[in-house]
Amino acid sequence: MESAVNKQLGFDPSTVKRLTALEILKRIGPGIILAGVVVGPGAITTAAMLGSSYGYHMLWLFIPIFIMSITFMLTCYRLAMLTGMPLLHGIRHYYGHGAAAFVGICLFFSCLFFTFGNISGSGAGMSLLFGVDWKIGALIMLALLLGLYFSKDTYSKIEKGVMVCILGMILAFYATLYASGGPDPQGFILGLTHWGFPEGSVLGSLAFLSTHASITAGIYGTYLGAEKKWKKQDLFNGTMLSDACAHVLTVILISGAIVTVGAIVLHPTGLTISSPVQMAGMLEPVLGSKARFVMGAALLGSAFSALMGNTQRGVVLLNAGLGWEVGLESRRVRWSCVACLLLGVIVCFAYSGSPTQLIFLANLATSIGTPTAGLFVTLMIWRKDVQAGLKPLRLLQLTMTLCYLFTTALTLYSFGARFL
Repeated sequence: MESAVNKQLGFDPSTVKRLTALEILKRIGPGIILAGVVVGPGAITTAAMLGSSYGYHMLWLFIPIFIMSITFMLTCYRLAMLTGMPLLHGIRHYYGHGAAAFVGICLFFSCLFFTFGNISGSGAGMSLLFGVDWKIGALIMLALLLGLYFSKDTYSKIEKGVMVCILGMILAFYATLYASGGPDPQGFILGLTHWGFPEGSVLGSLAFLSTHASITAGIYGTYLGAEKKWKKQDLFNGTMLSDACAHVLTVILISGAIVTVGAIVLHPTGLTISSPVQMAGMLEPVLGSKARFVMGAALLGSAFSALMGNTQRGVVLLNAGLGWEVGLESRRVRWSCVACLLLGVIVCFAYSGSPTQLIFLANLATSIGTPTAGLFVTLMIWRKDVQAGLKPLRLLQLTMTLCYLFTTALTLYSFGARFL
């Protein structure tokens, strides 16, 4: 058995040395980029609305978010390393060109519509910070983004840029949390331990779950891992587990702060919000004149980091599904990103910058793409010929199956509640 494993992997897993904390920090990175993609303007809006509408009652959602997110990430990473192929390439290998193309196209449209909302969000952030027209602000940020796309060492620059944006978001929301006096300990603990849906909260909660725990992040992470030059040894030396944990904890750290701020500041007043920009005005009693700058920095950071990662994510997944180039510095990927951004500008300007309908379309596209991609990922993790001779991780297989069924059921319920 051991010789068969060594032959398929090219090394003996038992001899792989566990990396030190400093060595792991140098190896991780895709999970941070993916966190920047997840925490965009739509996620900020949903998180703030949950806190303002239901107080601490929906904090328990972060527990299934953690379980689902870590499961999706680890499953995708493991499959990519064992097969030696990123996920859509693996789907093509085991299930054919048609399956890979269909999944790639579905995931592309899901990402494309979120790009539209991110363009509006970046313009809104510039408007809050500098008082410029949101359209001018959006164009300035897109020009900066294009400079990053066409520079050398694209992956490294985007990784560093997303980290800066994430730090900005963390500082902004935790500064607000500190200024508001912090959460009520009893209410906070009850929100984590008492699970349930207050009246009218089901659809918003489902949207929150689907945004924060998406298998699309794990699939794209396998392509970012290739850009990071990950090797099969990284499956055994602690790199991939650490990267997955960094992704999930960063998302929870940011969104958890937003929900808590909404619960502390907005819920007692009975006020609700429909866009992240409105949150700046509602925070004025706590932060005064600094509210617009704090929210502007957070909104700009979330929108720009999501733009950097999400536009490329959609193009890479489309190209992977169709069997085209997927390198971030390839001409096809770069110019396809430009085309998506130009389309996004046209759509956003035509809709006067309102992301509401765009976010709805994104959720509709996700309702098609996520269950489809998740089906093939679930099937692959159960295949004996994928395990490279290793003993299957039954807990991961079972958890992946349950999370997929749960996510699909929530998607179907949400879709039916909207249209039936």
